Amino acid sequence: MIDLATLTAYIAIVLGFVFIPGPATLLTVARATSSGTKVGIATGAGIAAGDVVHTAMAMVGISAIIATSAALFSIVKYIGAAYLVYLGIRAIIEKTPANPAAGSLAISAGKAFRQAILTEVLNPKTALFFLAFLPQFVRPENGSVMLQFTILGVVFVMLGLLSTVVFAVSAGRLGSFLRRNPRVLKWQGKIVGGIYCALGVRLALQQR
Repeated sequence: MIDLATLTAYIAIVLGFVFIPGPATLLTVARATSSGTKVGIATGAGIAAGDVVHTAMAMVGISAIIATSAALFSIVKYIGAAYLVYLGIRAIIEKTPANPAAGSLAISAGKAFRQAILTEVLNPKTALFFLAFLPQFVRPENGSVMLQFTILGVVFVMLGLLSTVVFAVSAGRLGSFLRRNPRVLKWQGKIVGGIYCALGVRLALQQR
């Protein structure tokens, strides 16, 4: 098992990391603002599920392959970037309902969840983060390395989910207010789409 001092230090570092606004936070806030708190929380849950995949990949060594293969890293990176830009363009060109009060949510919670999983899994930087970060807190003398990896991964996922839920609830309330203003609603999709496109470009330009 992981000793208390190591686990405490790990939790403190992860809390600071997950509550600093980054791509996952921006995606969650954008979804919550445009489609409501439920969709924002679903997005956060999808990101958490993607992090579970990355934890498993780090444990079995797939992330190590991505880290050592420039070609594979580039392929995953550009696929992820293209997917984000695709989501952004769709959000920009979608028409706003004439009657916002009668319109349905821009996206369902289930669809937001699935998109968030794919977005997170296709981010090679996240894979490299898990590969480089988690092993620093694994101590072979404390027992099963796989069990320690699992505990660290679960803690990271749960704290990450907590942060995205906090951001989703806050943004969802703000979005509910903004959607009652037709002028704001008219530009909302373009702003959200711009955020997705910017994240896609950011990912495409990232170096190993």
